[in-house]
Amino acid sequence: MQTHLLPTILDTPQGQEADAILRSCVHCGFCTATCPTYQLLGDELDSPRGRIYLIKQVLEGQPVTERTQRHLDRCLTCRSCETTCPSGVRYARLLDIGRSVVEKRVGRPPLAAVKRWGLRQLLPYPGRFALALRLGQWVRPLLPAKLQQKLPTRVQVDSRPVLRHSRRMLLLEGCAQSVATPNTNAATARVLDRLGISLISPADQGCCGAVSQHLSAEDEAAAFMRRNIDAWWPHIENGAEAILITASGCGSQVKEYGELLQQDAGYAEKARRVSALARDLCEVVDAEALEQLSITAPGLRVAYHSPCSLQHGQQLAGRVEAILTRLGFKLTPVADSHLCCGSAGTYSILQPALSQRLLDNKLTALQAGEPQWIVSANVGCQLHLQSGTTQSVRHWIELLDETMA
Repeated sequence: MQTHLLPTILDTPQGQEADAILRSCVHCGFCTATCPTYQLLGDELDSPRGRIYLIKQVLEGQPVTERTQRHLDRCLTCRSCETTCPSGVRYARLLDIGRSVVEKRVGRPPLAAVKRWGLRQLLPYPGRFALALRLGQWVRPLLPAKLQQKLPTRVQVDSRPVLRHSRRMLLLEGCAQSVATPNTNAATARVLDRLGISLISPADQGCCGAVSQHLSAEDEAAAFMRRNIDAWWPHIENGAEAILITASGCGSQVKEYGELLQQDAGYAEKARRVSALARDLCEVVDAEALEQLSITAPGLRVAYHSPCSLQHGQQLAGRVEAILTRLGFKLTPVADSHLCCGSAGTYSILQPALSQRLLDNKLTALQAGEPQWIVSANVGCQLHLQSGTTQSVRHWIELLDETMA
């Protein structure tokens, strides 16, 4: 694709990055076949190819309107198009750049701006989020039915094993996950303890930065990233084997620290090291001798929802399914498993109508095979799916934990 970016943009690192991405696009349109919003809306401007043209026009100095912003906002950043693209277009990174430029030029109506600011002030902070969640659970009977469905139920947190193995990994506790689904990491610790691995949770770590990054608050995201690097670095120097991440959305973000902080002289090298050490839970479990788990529920019917951040963002499609199959679980068929469930970080809050349509489609596909368990690999997907069904939706590691002998 030929480009003529404004000199004021092209002379910046982000502008040069965007120019290279734009030039790699060959207009083929393969991306439209796997784009959830294009399938729902049938509008070229709600496809990756259409949004690429919009971003190109913005960076070349064409007028920017709320209509431009609306089409960019509707993107789930599911990255299914990246999996499909034969040219390797780094669409998600281009979208981040484009959204940031549009945000500065167009701005937001006051209520929309406050909503996005509020999400950034709540979700990345476990203490604040826990307080809001507990309050919501306390007044649940007074809330509208739709809000009641979206509130996670209160759970009893199970204990974790003591540190006793020479093999040690760092565990990113997560922000929303540590509050809404705390047993995910507890179950992870118990399963990995059985496999001979102990997990360390550095006290000063925090949000991975993804919420801020995808809401065009890059400086805020960078601050979260630096905080985590500082918290992890002493343990890395002491030989921690990996940085383990149980929420695939967070994993996608941490694996890109090296790219996102490449212009930061003080952190670029450390960020590259952190990204190289980052591992999704499925990568760790898949490499171990799983007979040590002594699973006692062979043949249990399981429907697995593969998060976009795992199969498209981290390119780890099929890894969780392989683990579950190795352990004797029977995976039920899930139609269109490559499509997003509609969670997509804050998307279900900011784009509720489109999100609900995607959720309905996904639950229909997941429940078609009459599974006994529905599992996923990302807290956002898990909570979003749970909001639409009375059937329990869990993290796949909880399935292993509850069926170990």
